[in-house]
Amino acid sequence: MKKVTINSAFIFSLILYACNTQTQESLSPFVDRQSITIEKSVLKDKIMGGWAGQVIGCTYGGPTEFQWNGTMIGDHVPIPWDENQMLWWYENSPGLYDDVYMDLTFVQVFEEHGLDALAEQHARAFANAEYPLWHANQAARYNIQNGMMPPASGHWKNNPHADDIDFQIEADFAGLMSPGMINAAAEITDPIAHIMNYGDGWYGGVFVAAMYSQAFVSDDIYFVVQEALKSIPEQSRFYKTIDDVIKWHQIYPDDWKRTWFEIQKKWTAEKGCPDGVFKAFNIDASVNAAYIVLGLLYGEGDYGKTIDISTRAGYDSDCNPANAAGILGTIMGYSKIPEYWKQGLDKVEEKKFAYTDMSLLDVYEVSYSHALQMIEKNGGEVMDERVEIKYQKVKPVRFEESFTDIYPIKRIANTWTDLWRGFGSGQQEFKEKFTGSAVVVSGRVGKEKAELPDYTLSLDVYLNDTFIETVVMPTKENLRKHEVYWNYELPEQEYEIRLVPRDFPEGYYLVVNALVIYSETDPGPQSYY
Repeated sequence: MKKVTINSAFIFSLILYACNTQTQESLSPFVDRQSITIEKSVLKDKIMGGWAGQVIGCTYGGPTEFQWNGTMIGDHVPIPWDENQMLWWYENSPGLYDDVYMDLTFVQVFEEHGLDALAEQHARAFANAEYPLWHANQAARYNIQNGMMPPASGHWKNNPHADDIDFQIEADFAGLMSPGMINAAAEITDPIAHIMNYGDGWYGGVFVAAMYSQAFVSDDIYFVVQEALKSIPEQSRFYKTIDDVIKWHQIYPDDWKRTWFEIQKKWTAEKGCPDGVFKAFNIDASVNAAYIVLGLLYGEGDYGKTIDISTRAGYDSDCNPANAAGILGTIMGYSKIPEYWKQGLDKVEEKKFAYTDMSLLDVYEVSYSHALQMIEKNGGEVMDERVEIKYQKVKPVRFEESFTDIYPIKRIANTWTDLWRGFGSGQQEFKEKFTGSAVVVSGRVGKEKAELPDYTLSLDVYLNDTFIETVVMPTKENLRKHEVYWNYELPEQEYEIRLVPRDFPEGYYLVVNALVIYSETDPGPQSYY
């Protein structure tokens, strides 16, 4: 079996970078099952760089998260960085690090149950955790707590947020425990991603994990991105989006803002997430992954530049630089992350992440242990001072697609506030007419007074006076139903939807944010000029 050291792999990948695009697509510096030798100290340093990088990137982008939707953060806008930034967020807004403590849920399950832990074990740990969740995660938690287990809990017909970013920001662990074993990383993501996501929502996690995996064996960022993309089916929207970013980078190599505009023009129309359809808000995995790649490619290996670009691209501007900084941190290793960006890290490395019993110092060790186990599980060898990894030539995962054969055509809401009361406080029901083949009712339940106890409310849904189902909606935040009702499989026709209270005590209410209406016919572009 041929053996190469990590340094010769680096040189080979740098030569590859100088080749043309056609050559890059057809050649790799590695062959399947080739033995790659890495010193244990280097392996651990890279794992530490990946985890620390997440915290650094997440902290830097924290103040801007979803504050710039559909626009970039201008160069004139200051983003603070000093030795107290991480400590302040740890102590005052620890929920910022959901990127990390969500990762740690799955790390802990592997630690307790071994590398063959079942999807159900991950799902129950995730669903019963105390931390707050949003979007695909919370929709999946509700499903699981009400008896719907994965993969059904993440399927788009059961989860309107199936293509959202949720698993993408939580998938770092899979790549960090699979150095050079890109297919093993993808295999880890499959059962866990389908707890809360499907289609592009899964692919975001596969792609991120694949970049981490490749970051152990190559310091060529272009190669890391390009090779990771091969793990995604070419016919998917996710693949096409990232492939465009790579092409636009080749056309506009010195102008990340031009590529940002091209992404914005072509790929930012939201189809799934009810909060983003026909609005500037976008939490889709593919678009936000494009901003990870934007930072990596245009950052050109400069740590600060990489983080700053991924942040200034907007949307989920803490999660995207967290992924970018973690991937680049893995390439560089903890020891080579510039001291400017590590300032303040020593103040938090011993602190437990919110809702966990693990600190960064803990996860460095646990993740390193998991990587050694994965190396042996996949045919490699762990020796006294080094490891031999059996490199895996990438194979694309299976194709799946969310929200097929439906197209958003209308958002029905209060024009100015996008919010109105459904019923409660004396009102008897909510009703609205629409024409289409699918509908999502976005909304929530609540209490008139904070001192009222949490209660599980229920309401009946009628379509054209036909009873459809009884919806159960707890007021407790961690148990809430993310949307009131949805149905993606209606015959295309006119409807009147009615929401009728079944169990709504005095002092409790329903708020309807909007109805998102779909058609089986694609209306195409709607600009008139």
